[in-house]
Amino acid sequence: MDMEKVNSMDFGEFVDVFGNVIERCPLIAAAVWSQRPFSDLEDLEKHFSAFIDALPPSGQEGILRCHPDLAGRELQRGTLTAESQREQSRAGLTSLGVEERLRLAELNARYRARFGFPFVLAARLSDREAVPRELERRLHRPPAQELRAALGEVKKIGRLRLADLLGTDPSRL
Repeated sequence: MDMEKVNSMDFGEFVDVFGNVIERCPLIAAAVWSQRPFSDLEDLEKHFSAFIDALPPSGQEGILRCHPDLAGRELQRGTLTAESQREQSRAGLTSLGVEERLRLAELNARYRARFGFPFVLAARLSDREAVPRELERRLHRPPAQELRAALGEVKKIGRLRLADLLGTDPSRL
C-alpha cells in the first residue's frame, strides 16, 4: 500500500486498517487520521508516537494495559489479536514447554505486581530464550524508567506493524 492510498482513506477505512498498530487502541488511529496527509511511512509513524508521548502517564499506562502477557492466558485461550499471535509465534512463544510457560507466567505476575501493567516487548525482535531474561532484567528498574522502556517497545511494535501494513522493510525505518 502506498501513501497516496493511505492519505485517501476515509475515517472508517483508516481506523479499520490502522486500528491495531498500537495494540487494541483504535482511538489512536482515529486521532492520527486527522493529521493527514502523511509524507511517508516515517511521518505516519511519528504521528502515532507523538500521540503516545502527549498522553499523561495514566494514559500511557492505559496503552500498556491493552497489551497481553507474553505467552499468557490470551495465547492459551486463542484470544490474542492476529498481530500479537503472529509476533508471539515468530518469537517461539507459542511452542513453549510447560516449565517455560510457568516461568514466564511467574515473571509476568511479578512484573504486573511491581509496575501495574503487563511486560511489553517487541517479541518478534526477540526469541523464547531472550524474553524471560529481558523480563527479569527489567523487573529491577525504577518505575519511571520502566514506563519509558515499555513505551519504547510499544513504539517498536507499532513501527513493525506499520511496515507490515505498507509492505516496507522495517529495517529501513
